[in-house]
Amino acid sequence: MKRPDDWIVPEWPVPARVRALITTRNGGRGSGPYASMNLGQRVEDDPAVVAANRGLLRHFLPAEPKWLNQVHGTIVVGAESVGEPVAADASVATTPGCVSAIMVADCLPVLFAERSGGAVAAAHAGWRGLAAGILENTVHALDAKPQDVLAYLGPAIGPAAFEVGNEVREAFMAVDPDAGYAFRPHKPDKWLADLFILARQRLARAGVSNVFGGGQCTYSNPARFFSHRRDKVSGRMAALIWFED
Repeated sequence: MKRPDDWIVPEWPVPARVRALITTRNGGRGSGPYASMNLGQRVEDDPAVVAANRGLLRHFLPAEPKWLNQVHGTIVVGAESVGEPVAADASVATTPGCVSAIMVADCLPVLFAERSGGAVAAAHAGWRGLAAGILENTVHALDAKPQDVLAYLGPAIGPAAFEVGNEVREAFMAVDPDAGYAFRPHKPDKWLADLFILARQRLARAGVSNVFGGGQCTYSNPARFFSHRRDKVSGRMAALIWFED
């Protein structure tokens, strides 16, 4: 089976044993607002179609992904311990063939790899989790020196589309005054926020300087990406990472 051409295979200097993949909205069997590769079970799509799409994805993976019930929080779990989905927003895999996975439709997916390739992680960074420390927690859970951690920023809602209120800016500014650089005045009491800048700032605070990717906007590319902010009713894409023996 051929992988859809527009799925993303991150380009970053990880060991050859590390594999990563980010799906787009294309390549599946769905229709309407879920056309065509919705992988999310917690939307109003037909469960049989979602199961079929997950089956299609499985062809490109060494094992069933370790899906999470994402709650916009800061909990990181060991992927190997996940059976039924648990409430968490990141997982770390330290066993070959174990697939860490998160789902997104505007929030920022961040993939991590330890430089030797012996540990990988996937994190779901919506603004709440990002402000509260999900990326820092994931770096800590990798149990590696920060200088030996590589991170990849997948597609997310871009800075020209992500309108937020004062409370969002204040949540970031309370932790790091430099976060102000990621917010541009837009309307009264409204700002345009740059999740990519915010993620890089938080990773830098955690000591991670090897950061790649970023800049692909889900909102502005309806032919390629689901976007909850744009469409209100939408499917979910997946970001997945694992390593081989």
